Formats: sequence, C-alpha cells, structure tokens
Amino acid sequence: MIRVAVLGCGYWGKNILRVFDSLEGCELRMACDPRPETLARAYGRSDAFRTTGDVNEVFGASDIDAVAICTPVDSHYSLARDALLAGKHVFVEKPMTHSLESAQDLAAVAEQTNLVLMVDHTFVYSGAVRKIRSIIETGDIGRLHYFDSVRINLGLFQPDVNVLWDLAAHDVSILLHLVDFEPQWVSAVGATHYGNFENQAYVTIGFEQSFLSHIHVNWLAPVKLRSTVIGGSRRMIVYNDLEPSESVRVYERGVTFNNDPENRAHALVDYRLGDMFAPHVEKTEPLARGASSFRNAIVQGTPTDSDGEAGVRVIRILEAAQRSMQSEGRRLHLEEFH
Repeated sequence: MIRVAVLGCGYWGKNILRVFDSLEGCELRMACDPRPETLARAYGRSDAFRTTGDVNEVFGASDIDAVAICTPVDSHYSLARDALLAGKHVFVEKPMTHSLESAQDLAAVAEQTNLVLMVDHTFVYSGAVRKIRSIIETGDIGRLHYFDSVRINLGLFQPDVNVLWDLAAHDVSILLHLVDFEPQWVSAVGATHYGNFENQAYVTIGFEQSFLSHIHVNWLAPVKLRSTVIGGSRRMIVYNDLEPSESVRVYERGVTFNNDPENRAHALVDYRLGDMFAPHVEKTEPLARGASSFRNAIVQGTPTDSDGEAGVRVIRILEAAQRSMQSEGRRLHLEEFH
C-alpha cells in the first residue's frame, strides 16, 4: 500500500486528492496547504485524512511514502527536491520546474536516491493521445510531416507563469510523446495585453527529417479550442479534445508528388481525397491512468511515460521558447540548452 500526501489542495490539487483517495493500492494519508479554508474544502472530506499547513510535517512523516505536488510552479523544484531527499517518491504537477537547470538537478536527485519522479503531463495518458501514438507506430500515417495545435480559451490567468508555461506545456508534452526524432530549434513570439506575463504565444519547433510543429496558445479567446492536426505522407489525424464521441479522426487524404527527373515542367501534384474514420478511444480518466502509472512505477518498477527525463525535455523546449520570445522570435538551436 502506497501512502500518499498531497501538497496544495486548490484548483488542481482537489482532483489529485480525489484520484489518489480512490486509487487501488494507494492510501491518502495527508493533505497539506497553508490556507485553512482550502484544507477545509478539500474534497469535502477533511476528516478522512490528516491535514497540515506545514510541509516539513509531511516530509518528516514516517507513514508517507509519496507526495503529489500541486503548488505554484516556482515552488515545484524546492518542494520536490526536499521530498526526494526525505525519501519520498514524487508526483509533480506540470511544468516540472521553472527552469532547465532546476529540472535537470531534480531528475539527477531522483536517480541518485533511486526514487520515482513523475510529472503530471495528463494528456500523455489520455485515450486519444495513446490511440494516436499507436496509429503512428503502425506506420499507417506514413512519414510524419507536421504537428499543428491550438489551445485557447478565456482565462485562467495564472499569477506566476505566462501562457507558454501554462498551456503550451501540454502540447509540448504531447508532441514529444508522439514523435521519436529529436527537436533541433525553437522560435517563439508572444504578447502581453494584461498583467505582467504573456497571455498569447506562437511557438514553432523544428525537428529532424523536416518535421515541423506549431503551437498556438492564448488566454484571451472568446471560445475554448483544443485541436491538433498531425499530417503524414499517407494519412492525416485530427485530434479534438473537446469532442465527446469522436475525439480522434483519421483522414485518408494527402498529397502525392510525381516528379519527372527528365522534365521539371512535368512534375505533378495529386491530391488524395479519401474516407474518414474515427477509431475507438478508451474513456479512462487520464489523471487516474497517470496516477496508476505512478503507483506501478513505485511497486513494480515499470517506467512511466512522463518521468523526470521526459519532464526535462519539455522544460528545455519551454525555456528555449521563452528566450526566443524575449529576443523577438529569434530561432534558437536546442544544442545551446543542455
């Protein structure tokens, strides 16, 4: 039985409390938050586990095996590091940390202490993303050409990070989970309309084999959109996370370039306009699947799809994108970020 404590019981923390409280093989023992009113509201069951406002009480507790961290981003590194050094496995909300240097150190501490470090890249555990990866792995989509995503809505404005670190972290984690070749460079632009942080951003990531990705995130849109198009040489995939019944659609459409090496004037482009089909997608809650993966990693030693190294890869992209925005969109090569 894995005995769990949750640090941070607010907007997302209450979901973490719910999942670990109901997960087989886990027992929710403690909830920690500096705000008494938040603790009192947490899941409406503050009598089902111990509560505290002191993280040191959690780290010093002999009956706690793992902690889930759902606090502001700038506290992730220190809390996760202290938890690992106290002998606790760590499940930390995205993004893993606020910088590449701290992310790399955290992954190193987890390896040194032989403890599980997992990042809550929730969408990686969704049935839709798992289905898309299986389609790509079969080779049915052909050679990958591009990844184009839009994640926009009206709010929530975050008090500690910009829209890049808040929303684009999801799409970067999905992207890196789906493709196996390495990113080469990043270019990003953004704008600040209110407050101190960018609330709109466009990120372009170049990969090996001419694969190109583009991510658009925005806190100021009048409607909520979560859509991704993945183009291949034989098929194209459209992923709409807000679609309740057919979140993944595969289109038998593409382009064939008939090149006559003897006469460039005779080069022809043929457009294939075939059928569309919607494969079955599992409906298991992604957060519950991710928590199960965390439990299995502790008990069985099985790897997760969002371990510390996966978290570092996402942070490397975000930090490069942040620096690119600060330099008016200059293309930055990822070999500079190590």
